[in-house]
Amino acid sequence: MSRTRVALVASLLLFAPLQAWGQTAAASAEEMSRSQALRLFNAAFADLRAGYVDQVDADRLVEAAIGGLLASLDPHSKYLNPDRYAENKAQNSGEFGGVGVEMAVENGLVKVLAPIEDSPAFRAGVLAGDLFTHINGQPVRGVTLSEAMDRMRGSVGTPLTVTIQRGPDGKTFELTLVREMVKSPAVRWRAEGTVGYIKISGFTQQTQPGLEKALAALDARLGDRLTGYVIDLRDNPGGLVKQAISVCDSFLDQGEIVSTRGRGALSERRYWATPGDLAHGKPIVLLVNGRSASASEIVAGALQDQRRAVVLGSQTFGKGSVQTITPLSNRGATRMTTARYYTPSGRSIQALGITPDVVVEAAKVMPVGARSEAGIQAGAKPEDYQLTRALDIVRGAAMFAAPSQAASQQAELVR
Repeated sequence: MSRTRVALVASLLLFAPLQAWGQTAAASAEEMSRSQALRLFNAAFADLRAGYVDQVDADRLVEAAIGGLLASLDPHSKYLNPDRYAENKAQNSGEFGGVGVEMAVENGLVKVLAPIEDSPAFRAGVLAGDLFTHINGQPVRGVTLSEAMDRMRGSVGTPLTVTIQRGPDGKTFELTLVREMVKSPAVRWRAEGTVGYIKISGFTQQTQPGLEKALAALDARLGDRLTGYVIDLRDNPGGLVKQAISVCDSFLDQGEIVSTRGRGALSERRYWATPGDLAHGKPIVLLVNGRSASASEIVAGALQDQRRAVVLGSQTFGKGSVQTITPLSNRGATRMTTARYYTPSGRSIQALGITPDVVVEAAKVMPVGARSEAGIQAGAKPEDYQLTRALDIVRGAAMFAAPSQAASQQAELVR
């Protein structure tokens, strides 16, 4: 019998007595005591075990009941069985069993943003822009990004077969990869002229060290020519809140970063910046989109409210709640919402998200002349319009801040 069917039967048997009890207790308007609730659950559980047409395992019923309780609260509270709990810990550490690709869902298909260096996908020749149409023979059209990631991950040493669609002619082919322990870099960087571009793909234990390395490397490469930074949080689903707070602190000298509020006094906390701006006051533009969530929104809200960065892109996802993970005796865990996040100005992130200072929808723009036959043969690629606008703002801000220096930097760009 499937797990879903067991959960459904457990729910029906548990909620039927609850409904009958609720009707008789309505007159007294008194909440069921803990002991009464547990007796009711035990009675329904015993009836199910003794009378259901098929024999069912007690652990499966308990897991289904716990999962049902948490799922009824909100979309972010859930039960993590031992396997999912282990995967969650691996993801937060930045290491997991997989084939090593950064992905996004585009037009209903899974698109490769970049293969991770020295991963199975990288060594097999998977390219940025490739589309995965099938994973282990199952079509992926219409799946969410988290569902696609779940299908890609697995035990180290196990095979994974993907069907890849590549190029303008839509050529497809199959590729079988063997999962490895992949160490995914949370931070990548490059110089865009005199602007430092830093991509933060997730908030893991590697994020703050990676950010510091990126800032130091850009400073060493560009020196006095460095005009500012573009921090790219697009498609970043979040991660460790402490890392998000640390990233904010890297660019702030003072002021509040984020606060949390919940039912108990312990859930009400405020986090403050400490002196020391690793960007030395240089202009910052923060890129966000509808898949920037949770910890990404904490960073966007803090730097926006503190007027430290211009937020550019589209409305963020709107996940502003704190999930506390509590291990259970079966080596699984519960992930339960215990508080909500608020930006320094007191704005709630939950279900609202962060509205950019400059709204720019995603678009790919082909430079003039690139559509010609010569341009195509030269391998011209469409520009990221959001990134182009962000770079323009950084350069413009630097020009107003230091006209003489900025003018020489612009001249350097032209050359």
